[in-house]
Amino acid sequence: MSARLRPAAVLFDCDGVLADSEALHNRIIAEEISALGWTMDAAEAERRFIGLSWRNIVPLVEARLGPDSVPGDFVEGVVARVLRALREEVVPIPGALEALRVIVAAGIPVAVASNSSRAELRTKLHGLGLTEMFRGRTFSYDDVAMPKPAPDMYRAAAESCGADPHHCVVVEDSLTGSRAGLAAGCRVLGFAHATDPAALRGVGAEPFHSMTDLPGLLGLPEAAAA
Repeated sequence: MSARLRPAAVLFDCDGVLADSEALHNRIIAEEISALGWTMDAAEAERRFIGLSWRNIVPLVEARLGPDSVPGDFVEGVVARVLRALREEVVPIPGALEALRVIVAAGIPVAVASNSSRAELRTKLHGLGLTEMFRGRTFSYDDVAMPKPAPDMYRAAAESCGADPHHCVVVEDSLTGSRAGLAAGCRVLGFAHATDPAALRGVGAEPFHSMTDLPGLLGLPEAAAA
């Protein structure tokens, strides 16, 4: 899709794009994996696992610690802990809600696609006041055959908006998510607040640095983002 064309739909990642929850996730992931015997801090957890679902993370832990190292109820327990924390700590990425409102006001459909569990994503959207805005157009790793970096989630998100993925824009902040959007055939805008812009550009995303710039990148009037 040409960068100059108005998109048929805008498909958002959640963590690090709408919800400022990456630090919370990284801290909990680091603590829980350290308790299994692979000691790491939040910075290492972010470096190793940013953008990955628990479906992707568990095999990496087992490859490091052994096939019997991860209890069967491990993911369930971690998700429960994350949900408790999110009910108290979820806050928006600066400028994200304003940009989202500009896009919706322009009549462009929106969807959200996250490598979170369904319960985590629902809790984040509720905390941000976005449940109704995305109702019927929310996708987690529980809702597709394969999580990111597979294209399944963004293809499903585009379909929920009645749009061809090739006419959609994906807003991502991770290399994993950017690869998923590109594999689905979408134009990908890479929010470079936690990922090196050069790395985002290297996988085919278009880096940007502030959510206030997003409407302009979608062909909407810059003044509307104010």
